[in-house]
Amino acid sequence: MSASPIMCGHSVCRWIAVTAELATIIDFIRYGASRFSAAGLTFGHSHDNPIDEATHLVLASLHLPPDIPPAYGAGRLTTAERENVLALIERRVGERLPVAYLVGDTWFAGLKFKSDRRALVPRSPIAELIESGFAPWLDDRQVERVLDLCTGSGCIGIAIAEYNPDWQVDLVDISAKALSLARENIAFQHVEARVEAIQSDLFAGVKGRRYDLIVSNPPYVTEDEYAALPSEYAYEPKLGLTSGADGLDLCLRLLDEAADHLAEDGLLIVEVGESEHALAALLPEVPFVWIEFKVGQMGVFALERRDLVEHAAAIHAVAAARRPS
Repeated sequence: MSASPIMCGHSVCRWIAVTAELATIIDFIRYGASRFSAAGLTFGHSHDNPIDEATHLVLASLHLPPDIPPAYGAGRLTTAERENVLALIERRVGERLPVAYLVGDTWFAGLKFKSDRRALVPRSPIAELIESGFAPWLDDRQVERVLDLCTGSGCIGIAIAEYNPDWQVDLVDISAKALSLARENIAFQHVEARVEAIQSDLFAGVKGRRYDLIVSNPPYVTEDEYAALPSEYAYEPKLGLTSGADGLDLCLRLLDEAADHLAEDGLLIVEVGESEHALAALLPEVPFVWIEFKVGQMGVFALERRDLVEHAAAIHAVAAARRPS
């Protein structure tokens, strides 16, 4: 990619000077982090700070893994590599594009996934559960079939399959575009024999199937929250983010229907983020267990099938009130 003043927003001389002064991988990571900090960017797509974001951008653009030994930081870039990295840094600043969309991939639960605007950038505290084998939730359970509901890019379900080679996993989403990306990630991770992608409005396309575990990261951003989101989030499909005035329209439907698709000893795990408090207030009698992560609670609950059955009437009443007449 050739450098131009139109692309980078600076004069040609300035571009040439910066390119000449920066030489190594570490140089470009430091420069990128400084540019991102000075520009006041928002970090919410896989990273929470400018250094990690710049590291992702630089290493991905050089086709290097995130865990390369520190000694490689002294490696020098070619002229073409320098121009490409600088152009990406300036696009991140000027356009506010998430890094995952700029470089075309990101990492989730220690695995690399393709990422573009067909689906949300992979991110969820559920990655920690996957890496820990869902301990202690599944310690004494026999698991054979798993459903990743509202799968998006497929990252949660595919990671579950990678960490548990004996499990069959279904990926469900209403978006054909998201599922096309999920299918690419299924092939990318070579799990075609154990992972199936299904287009469906929640459970409509998997009638008759029962699962030992259902995991979901559904849309849960409120309309007011969405209106206030930084510009980075505007590149993601709104369908994957919002779900009504309190962010719970889809989650309540999910709760209302999930028991029919869980095995007798089945478990439901759902991420609702900041909508946690609204959900607890709507259904105070339902014994949601809010999972503690390394950094504390992250708006993810676990619920047994038997609790869904016991409180089915209350759940149905709240969910039915949301349905269009």
